[in-house]
Amino acid sequence: MKLIKQNIVANFTGSNWQALMGLIFIPLYMKLLGIEAWGLIGIYAMLQTMFCLLDMGMSSTLNREMARLSALQGKEKEMRNLVRTLEVIYWGVAILAGITVAALSPFIAHHWVKPEQLSGKTIEQVFLLMGLAITLQMPVGFYSGGLMGLQRQVLLNAIIITTSTLRGVGAVLILWLVWPTVQAYFLWQIVISITNVFLIAMFLKRRLRFGGDKAVFQKQLLRGIWKFSAGISGITILAIILTQMDKVILSRMLSLEMFGYYVLASTAAMYLYNLVTPVFNSIYPRFTQLVSVNDQDELKRLYHESSQFISVLILPVAVVIALFSHELLLLWTQNPAAAGNAYMILSILICGTALNGIMNTPCALQFAFGWTSLSFIKNVIAVILLIPLLVYMAIRYGATGAAGVWLILNLGYVLFEIPVMHLRLLRKEKWRWYLQDVCLPLAVCIIVAGIGRLLLRGSMSQYMTLLYLIIISAFTAGITAILTPVTRTWLLMQLSKIGLVSGAR
Repeated sequence: MKLIKQNIVANFTGSNWQALMGLIFIPLYMKLLGIEAWGLIGIYAMLQTMFCLLDMGMSSTLNREMARLSALQGKEKEMRNLVRTLEVIYWGVAILAGITVAALSPFIAHHWVKPEQLSGKTIEQVFLLMGLAITLQMPVGFYSGGLMGLQRQVLLNAIIITTSTLRGVGAVLILWLVWPTVQAYFLWQIVISITNVFLIAMFLKRRLRFGGDKAVFQKQLLRGIWKFSAGISGITILAIILTQMDKVILSRMLSLEMFGYYVLASTAAMYLYNLVTPVFNSIYPRFTQLVSVNDQDELKRLYHESSQFISVLILPVAVVIALFSHELLLLWTQNPAAAGNAYMILSILICGTALNGIMNTPCALQFAFGWTSLSFIKNVIAVILLIPLLVYMAIRYGATGAAGVWLILNLGYVLFEIPVMHLRLLRKEKWRWYLQDVCLPLAVCIIVAGIGRLLLRGSMSQYMTLLYLIIISAFTAGITAILTPVTRTWLLMQLSKIGLVSGAR
């Protein structure tokens, strides 16, 4: 349990440091480059996510296999050979992805995006640089999966903090002092991606002691993992379709400027994952180990504790952002046009992202059991039903309509996936998950933050608005933590340690 807490702290620190870098530097990118260039950066982020299709579940598979094999004796050589086998395949896929982007750059520049200020030649150059950056960035996720499976997450997050700082600070300095162009931004991304992938790969291989027996490519190792990998790959493909189709459609339908506003709202909403992902990355390897030794009692306890912890982490943030989206965007960007165009999109997207976030613990439980078919079937049904709805809503209601589809999608997950999952796994725990793990903290958040919304005066200065939002956020998070069992118990234990309360249980 101590290792899980340590990994959660490390993952939380690394993930939120990345979020902080975005909060600080995104407004500067928009100011130094303009909203159209920011739209191109948004397309780059979208392409990175879409090329996770080519991951084929290898990163998640490596994570799971490193966790499983590390709990068994005499598996060191198999671990080394598995990394080498998947590594060869992964680099081939990454190179293919980069070549694809480069080959499509003329078509995208001249026939897909709709710029008003940037030239077609500039956009074509940018997409060529994107291709190289994607090739170098993709393997980072693969090697990170290996370190996470080995539960070397403190080391991984130290690398993440270092490289994300260099990525943001370096980009701003180059744009400000040397060459204020979107091409310069992507050249710096390439430099940082090279550094990042080298460091993570080096430390993974050192941890596996590659200095011993030489690691070799072994095709037969794929036989034992292909079913899980294929299941994860199918889930990933469908999830990416569901999460990125809005951007694909809107990048074609909207002007590059309006698409930039949508990307701004989407980027802000997706930062909620910086609170969820650290917990998922910490509990998933532990779930896998508990399943391997068939410790059902500990698995049940960890399932509910992590579910409640995620709810306390993300629901106060999501509800406050949803209710105060215009004020927060204006404070963040100092751009009334951006706040006015993006605030409603952000409110809708953040609600959908919060629902998606609370599904992370059930998802980790399924994957720990090697059960991927439920998520795959769920996403197949979602694609069939929601992609036509997305097209309709985007055409009729534009960016706001597309955001609404994301909310509908994740509400469906919460309402339909959980009952099906608990028919097979932890059968008696469904209602405890709904009522205690999710609904209790959600209700508290809505009541506290809702009262704060009603009391907000529109005539406040920016400084007073910021102070007010800090107070409301603190009250919402604090009261939610006190009224949620797992965090209340933890708080009482901490107070007991310092002598402020006695007899904490």
